Amino acid sequence: MSTKNTQTNADAPLPVLLPFRIEPTRLGTPRLAPVHAVLIGAGLALLAGTAWAQADAAQLSPLDVIIKWAPLLLSGFAFNILISMIAMALGTGAGLGVGLGMLSENPLIARVCWSLTQFFRNAPWLVLLFFVMFLVPFQITVFGVRIPLPDWVKATVGFSLPVMANVAEIVRGAVRSVPSTQWEAAESLAFTPRQTMWQIILPQCVKRMLPPWMNLYSLVTMATVQASIVGVSEMLTLTAQVHTAEGGRPELFAPLYGFALFCFFLYCYPIDRFTARLERRFHIR
Repeated sequence: MSTKNTQTNADAPLPVLLPFRIEPTRLGTPRLAPVHAVLIGAGLALLAGTAWAQADAAQLSPLDVIIKWAPLLLSGFAFNILISMIAMALGTGAGLGVGLGMLSENPLIARVCWSLTQFFRNAPWLVLLFFVMFLVPFQITVFGVRIPLPDWVKATVGFSLPVMANVAEIVRGAVRSVPSTQWEAAESLAFTPRQTMWQIILPQCVKRMLPPWMNLYSLVTMATVQASIVGVSEMLTLTAQVHTAEGGRPELFAPLYGFALFCFFLYCYPIDRFTARLERRFHIR
């Protein structure tokens, strides 16, 4: 009897804890569907319709004013894009050097680069813009040749400073996120530290740096409207001039600035969606 019970117990499955996995909670990120775009357009149309109703019959309607001045306003918007692209190019080049400098084994270089990053990253963009506008001369002389520095050039340099700091932090974080085994494998293959950084580590960092870099570009593009405060003739400045040229009519305020808002939205929203797509493709968390 004892032997039979022992065999029965041996054949029975042991009460072990089976492996399990807790599914992470995924918070849905809101996305703009076509219906949202329709609602936004309807809201702008409602604003334009309200302004149209308030307009005098002898004057141009808000829609006619926008159509009349659209080429000028769009040229100002193209100028915003140009400033943002140049600022991103300058800031990315400088930020790459500063970010790698923070990873330098030389403590002096690392400390200087860290200080530059923290200063320009935590300073208000508008304050930096004012400093550059008033401290940088209107022209410089190089080997007897006078080179003018218009306001838009100085504004571009002012925007490139915070871009440099943010790109430096993006580079530092991306390099730190690469597993240490990559460094050890490169060292075992007799790669120099320079070769390891440029041929092995940085190529792996591209997919980590691209989404935040594109997000930063969207922020810079929207921040270029601050250049209107220092006299740069970009879209917001031209919008104010158009409003003045049309007699400063109150009913034109919402349609004109709503047109500027719509242009920036149409340009920046696809960048945001493409950034999210890259994050999903590269499985960046």
